Amino acid sequence: MTTIDIFSPRLNSNSLQSNRWHELHGSARSLAISSAAKVSAGPLLLLCDNNETAEQLKRELRYFCAQTSQEQQIELFSFPDWETLPYDNFSPHQDIISDRLNTLYHLPHQEKGILVVSMSSLMHRLAPTQYVVGNSLDLQVGAELDTAKLRKDLLSAGYQSVDSVYEHGEFAVRGSIMDIFPMGSATPYRIDLVGDEIETLRSFDAETQRSMGQVQQIRLLPGREFPLNARGITKFRSRFREQFDIDLRTCPLYQDVSEGISSPGLEYYLPLFFEELASLFDYLPANTSICKIGDLSTTGSDFWQDIKSRYEDRQIDKYRPIVPPGDIFLSVDEVFAQLKQYPQIEIATGPASAAQAYDFATAQLPPLSSDPKQAEPFKALEAFIARHEDHRILFCAESAGRRETLQGLLQSAGILCHTVTSWQEFLEADEPLCINVAPLDEGLWLRQQKIMLISEAQLLGGKIAQRRRRSKATTNSDFVIKHLSELHIGDAVVHFEHGVGRYLGLQTLDIEQQAAEYLTLEYASAAKLYVPVASLHLISRYSGAEASSAPLNHLGTEQWQNSKRKAAEKIHDVAVELLEIYAQRAAKKGFRYDCDNIDYQRFASEFPF
Repeated sequence: MTTIDIFSPRLNSNSLQSNRWHELHGSARSLAISSAAKVSAGPLLLLCDNNETAEQLKRELRYFCAQTSQEQQIELFSFPDWETLPYDNFSPHQDIISDRLNTLYHLPHQEKGILVVSMSSLMHRLAPTQYVVGNSLDLQVGAELDTAKLRKDLLSAGYQSVDSVYEHGEFAVRGSIMDIFPMGSATPYRIDLVGDEIETLRSFDAETQRSMGQVQQIRLLPGREFPLNARGITKFRSRFREQFDIDLRTCPLYQDVSEGISSPGLEYYLPLFFEELASLFDYLPANTSICKIGDLSTTGSDFWQDIKSRYEDRQIDKYRPIVPPGDIFLSVDEVFAQLKQYPQIEIATGPASAAQAYDFATAQLPPLSSDPKQAEPFKALEAFIARHEDHRILFCAESAGRRETLQGLLQSAGILCHTVTSWQEFLEADEPLCINVAPLDEGLWLRQQKIMLISEAQLLGGKIAQRRRRSKATTNSDFVIKHLSELHIGDAVVHFEHGVGRYLGLQTLDIEQQAAEYLTLEYASAAKLYVPVASLHLISRYSGAEASSAPLNHLGTEQWQNSKRKAAEKIHDVAVELLEIYAQRAAKKGFRYDCDNIDYQRFASEFPF
């Protein structure tokens, strides 16, 4: 099998002790990291200075790591940030908790692989190492299962009982069938029971609810990073009383936990659930190597200052006391002290200066952006290819549809590309110019191997709208309200559960002795609905023709639900009509018109809308 290793032959596993790596341009650093992971004696922890860099490297590494042979397969894990502010009154999304728990479960026994983590995530203290394993449950075909007991255990483990399972941490029981979306799992599962015995375990699609393939065993990880069972509640109550001298009757947080309710932001009270906390370093195998990217010291110091500032600001809330920063976070000095225990690589920018630095044979690609207003929009690319006829080039597009578009544009310029499905297939192919699908922002140039990778963004510049995170929501993004500044008093809005209302502004209400801001919505008959700011995602713009005369719905009636049902029926009818039209169209022979891609691109670049 043909392979391209970005390392020269003189770089082996011992070279992982080198201090600094230089001259890694574009996505070449991800290729170098994946190559290092192959020769490393253990896992490789990739420590980034911010979450944006971590997300970009995960995309690139997912592409390069997936192209190795089965014997050399490098697993990629991530430990995402909670995406909440320190001491926030909001809890992280279930998908984030799922990824974190999955990593914590697999990491201690991981022999190879790459773990991507940001500096802010590394500074969080974690549950003890035995918590995740000790609160996990394996189910297999043929085993006996007490659904009543499992339901109780799932609720205490942080899972939520729902009618239909769509997201991580949800389960539903319907007679002898139980659906569950385990934390750390890529798909939900359907458990079929015959009496008390598990007859089949099947994965299913969360969107369509249709069953897929069968499996023999599934693992249920805990639903939270803290225990909210009887033992955990007792520990929390005891340590809360020891640490805070307040009237417990006036503390909603304490009362919620006492009743087994997971209050938003309870993650920042993690020390109260355990005798002693751990850190991500406690989960790492002893033979782990560390790869550092960016100015970690500055980023860590800024985050620590933000933590202390938030801690001081939250002291004014006497009904919700908070734990000191040192109890829930690692300081920057503590992080760097722990890092010294592992072999370290620092990917630096600029020329090599250290005695142990290693200079890679990569180069920066020149500007190759096309200009559709010119008669030869790809003139710079054509000239570049002509100057490097001895090189092989791989073009990368954002999606399959974009690949077809880019391939057509290149073909109109006389650049013919062979389609490949992966980086490895490109290395094994003989064609000088290839194209495939890869979510890369930047390309690379391996001078010694005479190989180049050019991304679509480098060719078409800012004309490509690259969407990295795709929401499962079906709401039209044009009508989603992402910030309160987008709302004006008198605007017609639509609440997902209650229908069309009118926005009257923000109002501070004191609920259960806790002040919070609410959106005030007016409905028919002057009825008012108060929506917490945290539920802004449930509000969207009214898309009717005239917002000023929007028909307001009546609260407490079936009017809005009936409207949604009728709309769904109309959608079904339209879908049937479209299917019939396309069936008739497919049955007829069409005529294909040729399109001049250069003229089309010139038209598109000058189109004003």
